Amino acid sequence: MNKYLEFRERYPLFSYHGYHIEETSDAIMFRYDFEIAGLSSFHPTWTIDKQHIKYFDQNDEIIQKLIFSIGMVELSSYWKITCSPLVEIHAAQLDEQQLAWWKKQYFLGLQEFFYTNGIKAEEADFMHIKTLGNCFAKTKGDRVLSGCMIPVGGGKDSAVTIELCKQLDMRLCAYIINSRKATQDSVDIGGFNEEAVIKVKRTLDANMLECNKKGFLNGHTPFSALVAFSATLFAYLNNLRYVVLSNEDSANESTVAGTQINHQYSKSFQFEKDFHEYEQTYIDSGVYYFSLLRGWSEFQIARQFAKYPQYHQLFRSCNVGSKTDIWCGNCPKCLFVYLILSPFLTDAEMVSIFNKNLLNDEALLPIMEQLIGYQSEKPFECVGSREEVNTAICMKIAALEAQKQPLPLLLTHYCTLPQYECYRNQKNPYEHYFNRENLIPEIFLPLVKEG
Repeated sequence: MNKYLEFRERYPLFSYHGYHIEETSDAIMFRYDFEIAGLSSFHPTWTIDKQHIKYFDQNDEIIQKLIFSIGMVELSSYWKITCSPLVEIHAAQLDEQQLAWWKKQYFLGLQEFFYTNGIKAEEADFMHIKTLGNCFAKTKGDRVLSGCMIPVGGGKDSAVTIELCKQLDMRLCAYIINSRKATQDSVDIGGFNEEAVIKVKRTLDANMLECNKKGFLNGHTPFSALVAFSATLFAYLNNLRYVVLSNEDSANESTVAGTQINHQYSKSFQFEKDFHEYEQTYIDSGVYYFSLLRGWSEFQIARQFAKYPQYHQLFRSCNVGSKTDIWCGNCPKCLFVYLILSPFLTDAEMVSIFNKNLLNDEALLPIMEQLIGYQSEKPFECVGSREEVNTAICMKIAALEAQKQPLPLLLTHYCTLPQYECYRNQKNPYEHYFNRENLIPEIFLPLVKEG
């Protein structure tokens, strides 16, 4: 019997017992109460200093619904330890449509987890959700919302969103979960003062980390869904009308070709639409959640980012090097960012960012083959589409050949692959690309329409 079936049999029940709000003179903390019956309880927390919020009333049903919903997303990180077949929700009362919505989000958001753990899960029976809680009290605060909150991760995409939104005559705030050097650098460069930066701290429960060490199931969960619900909450607490994401059209492409397995599922337009509809129907905070860059590809974002040299030495997207604030230079994310920026920056500029020319690193050949679609499976990282990586590489090759410069090792190898013959003479599809399937409000469209 494999681990998935074994743990489901041994631990058939997962419970979301509730959440507690602890308020002091300086801070507010949300503490969640999860339990895998017979194994362990788990108590992750979210904390925000009161200096980072304008309003808080525990009797406001919108605040209660959003705090509860953050717990519904957090749940997946703890449920996946044993994949218990029954999930009981004691923290609130949900109707059948809500239960179906959450089940869909768990199933699609955990596709990478199922795939990498060799789990054959079916949407109909991988989880049964039972709701046992009470309805929320019907009280709302009298609020007037205006301005934007921009979630900042320290990479190129949120930097582009910051610079574009600065063209608007509108109050701008930045939102950071678990601040690190790259995120702080981004907001400093973007011109946000301390009052305009909303920082929260999220902590994982140590019991989950202990279960991981003991060999229980582990893997990817949809972090961007946490960004969606938490950013909406903290925008509401700061009287902000818009949550302006930086998710691009490229996030819609599946990681494993021909499947619905997508590392970036909660960054996809499918999730964005689902979240938007759920929030309006069941929460109705007045906060409008959307991605400003949804109409653009990663290729266009890279082209735009190249225009902002003030960020080039300080932005970071490498997950391997995130704790030490470096580009590791050896992972799929590093190579993708290097490739997508290479048509727009000089070799010297690229080396100054990454401290070496990644295109001469033979160890990265297998990763390049994944990124371009020579292999059916892309790396499980937030990387762009296969087509735009090929487009960027062919542009770089053409530029080097025009300058009569020798091709680096990875590009020499690329020229032997069928992708080169396919893309070398193809017209650049991203020159004026704009995906009209988006939720961008009219006031923001002029910022990206010319992409």
